[in-house]
Amino acid sequence: MTDRKLWSYKEIAAHIRVQPDTVRSYRKHGLLPAPDHVEGGKPYWYADTIRTWVAQRPGNRGRREG
Repeated sequence: MTDRKLWSYKEIAAHIRVQPDTVRSYRKHGLLPAPDHVEGGKPYWYADTIRTWVAQRPGNRGRREG
């Protein structure tokens, strides 16, 4: 089942445990995937898009929660 919730910088930042400005910087430097949706000039990504991106990030060694 796909997760169709849209995430903003704030939700992405919470997911990867960084500040929202860090996520903005990732996008500015082309490290974040293209937004799935733009509303009022604000980018949003599907949760599944971000989870896939996180799994493929350099340096990801299958970190476990907890």
